[in-house]
Order: sequence, then structure tokens, then C-alpha cells
Amino acid sequence: MQQIVRSEFMRFVIAFAALNVAHAQAVDIAVAVPEPVATPVINSAAPQHRHSAGYDYYSTGDTAGGAPALTEAALLLMGGGTDVDAAFRWFIAKAGGGHVLILRASGNDSYHKYLFDELGGIASVETLVFHDRGAASDKHVLEIIAHADGIFIAGGDQANYIHDWKGTPLAAALDHHLAAGKPLGGTSAGLAILGHYSYGALDGGSVESATALHDPLGSEVTLETDFLHLPMLDSVITDSHFSARKRLGRLIVFVARIAAQEKKSRIYGIGIDENTALCIEANGNARIYSGSRGRAWLVMPQHAASLLHSGKPLSISDIRIVGLDSHSGLDFKTFAVEQPASSRTGNVNNGELSQH
Repeated sequence: MQQIVRSEFMRFVIAFAALNVAHAQAVDIAVAVPEPVATPVINSAAPQHRHSAGYDYYSTGDTAGGAPALTEAALLLMGGGTDVDAAFRWFIAKAGGGHVLILRASGNDSYHKYLFDELGGIASVETLVFHDRGAASDKHVLEIIAHADGIFIAGGDQANYIHDWKGTPLAAALDHHLAAGKPLGGTSAGLAILGHYSYGALDGGSVESATALHDPLGSEVTLETDFLHLPMLDSVITDSHFSARKRLGRLIVFVARIAAQEKKSRIYGIGIDENTALCIEANGNARIYSGSRGRAWLVMPQHAASLLHSGKPLSISDIRIVGLDSHSGLDFKTFAVEQPASSRTGNVNNGELSQH
């Protein structure tokens, strides 16, 4: 009986010792492994949000890997307001169904549900929201941009994009993105900065047509150049919310002023209505998608000569104004229009615009 008791006691001692060893090992492991540190998450299938110095980062879907299909250089010019489903599906196809990145200076991840859940057909959606200029040189930001298969610039205030991005590695990365055979696009303020020339709205407002026509050299007409360098838009300035906000007059001023200052005979204005998109293929051929019978507008002064004097109204004649709808085509190599929806001639006399 004593032998049995001793045997049971020895088994208890051995088991207790084993437990102590296991506990000591667990303690050692816990001490050896540091606490998790917040790092940029760019390889997770679960929705992510991370705030960093100068920017916020959001992701939905699996951001790892490359595009399922080949990407193709293309430009999506959207006029603001409601997004155009058909145009975004075209854009997703050009991105090879891969990783779409939204760039913006305000807002949040509001595009994620629309693109990932409603339209679908993409590996992931990411958003970078910029809060200062320093973020445009951030290593992780540039890595995210380099990995993107399609980049789309959201609306807001284009002055933020000019202030925070012009002359930075981010701006150079956007040029490289298109040159690498990937699609780039923008809507509203994001559209305003895509042309080689852009209206920067740097005075804190948005100049109206009447004001611009009556003082084309005024401080409210803030024009920028040398921001992005996209070959198909190297003679172009764009404008959004075109018909709804009656922006024909100011676009004529933009084109006339740039032509005079640059001493170029061919500067083209592209105005795009709300809920409307102009989609440009790699070969320069473009077509219109619209959810509301909207149009794109091509503004072409036939003569560069215009009367521009500080504080004096604009006078310029023989401006060709061509409307394009879903049946039209536009060649960005020659700016020839196929099946225009409308064609008019505009004249500005002492700041007053007329069309016939």
C-alpha cells in the first residue's frame, strides 16, 4: 500500500514539475515577443483604416499581388456630380480588374462600397486622404501609388491638390503611372488638374463666367501649368460641372488667356457636364458616357489673337464650340470630332458672349 502511495505521489511531483516548466516557457515567450506596432497595412483582405502623419489610409479587399489582367493606359475625365457606372466599369477594365486607388484631400473611403461591392470586378480599393504637403513625399504613400493598377482623383478643392502635390514625388508618380500603361482619372476638382494647364481656384473661390469675361487678367482667374504632364492633354485645360454652373464663358477666358500668354495657336478647352464622362483610349480616341444625357464640350478659338488688358473685358471672335454626346467621337491627336451633337460659333465683345 505504501508503495502505491509513493508511486502516485511521484507521478504528481513529475506532473507538477512539468506544469511549472511549461508556465516558465510561456512567460519567457511572452517576454521575448514585443507588443504589436501599428504599421501600414497594404496586404489584408479585411477593411482597414489607418491614420498617419499627414494622411489617412483606407483599404478594402486583398491588396496583395498584381492585376488579374493586363492594364492599359487610359484617361477618365468625369464632370462631377453623380458618378457614371459605365465609365467606371471601363476604367476598371483598363486597370485589369486589379487595385484601384482613390486620391483625395478631404472626405473618407466613400468610394469603396460603390466600387468594390456595387460595381465589383476588382481585387481591392484603397484611398489616401492627404492633409499636408509632406505626405506627397512619404515613402509608404509612394509605395501604395506605385502598386496601384488604376488611380482616380476625387472631387473637393483643386487648390489643395495644387498646394500639396505640385512639384512633389507624388506628381511625378502620377505621370509615371500613365506612362507605365495604367489608367488615370478624376472628377470635379480631380478633373480640373488633369490637363497640362489647370484652373487652380487659388484665391479661395470659384470664379464665375461673368467675372472672368469682364476681367480675364484679374486675380480671380488663377491658372496653373507644369503640374501633370499627360501626353494626350498637353494642350488642354479642363473644366467640370459645365452646363449646370454655366462655365462656358470662363473656359473661353481660360483658353484665350493661355493662348496669349503661351503664344500658342492651339489651346483646347474641355468642359464636361455633371454625371458625364469622357473616356480616352491609349490611341487618343475618346467617347462619351453619360447617365443624364450630359455632354462634353470642346472649346477651340480659331484665332489666338484676343484683346487682353488688365481690368478690361475680353474681346475675341470666332470661337468654335462643339458638343459631344454618346454618339460622338473625339481624336485627341488631332482634335477632330466625329458625329458632333452640336456645333456653334462664339464671339466675345467687350465681355459679352454671344453664340450662333
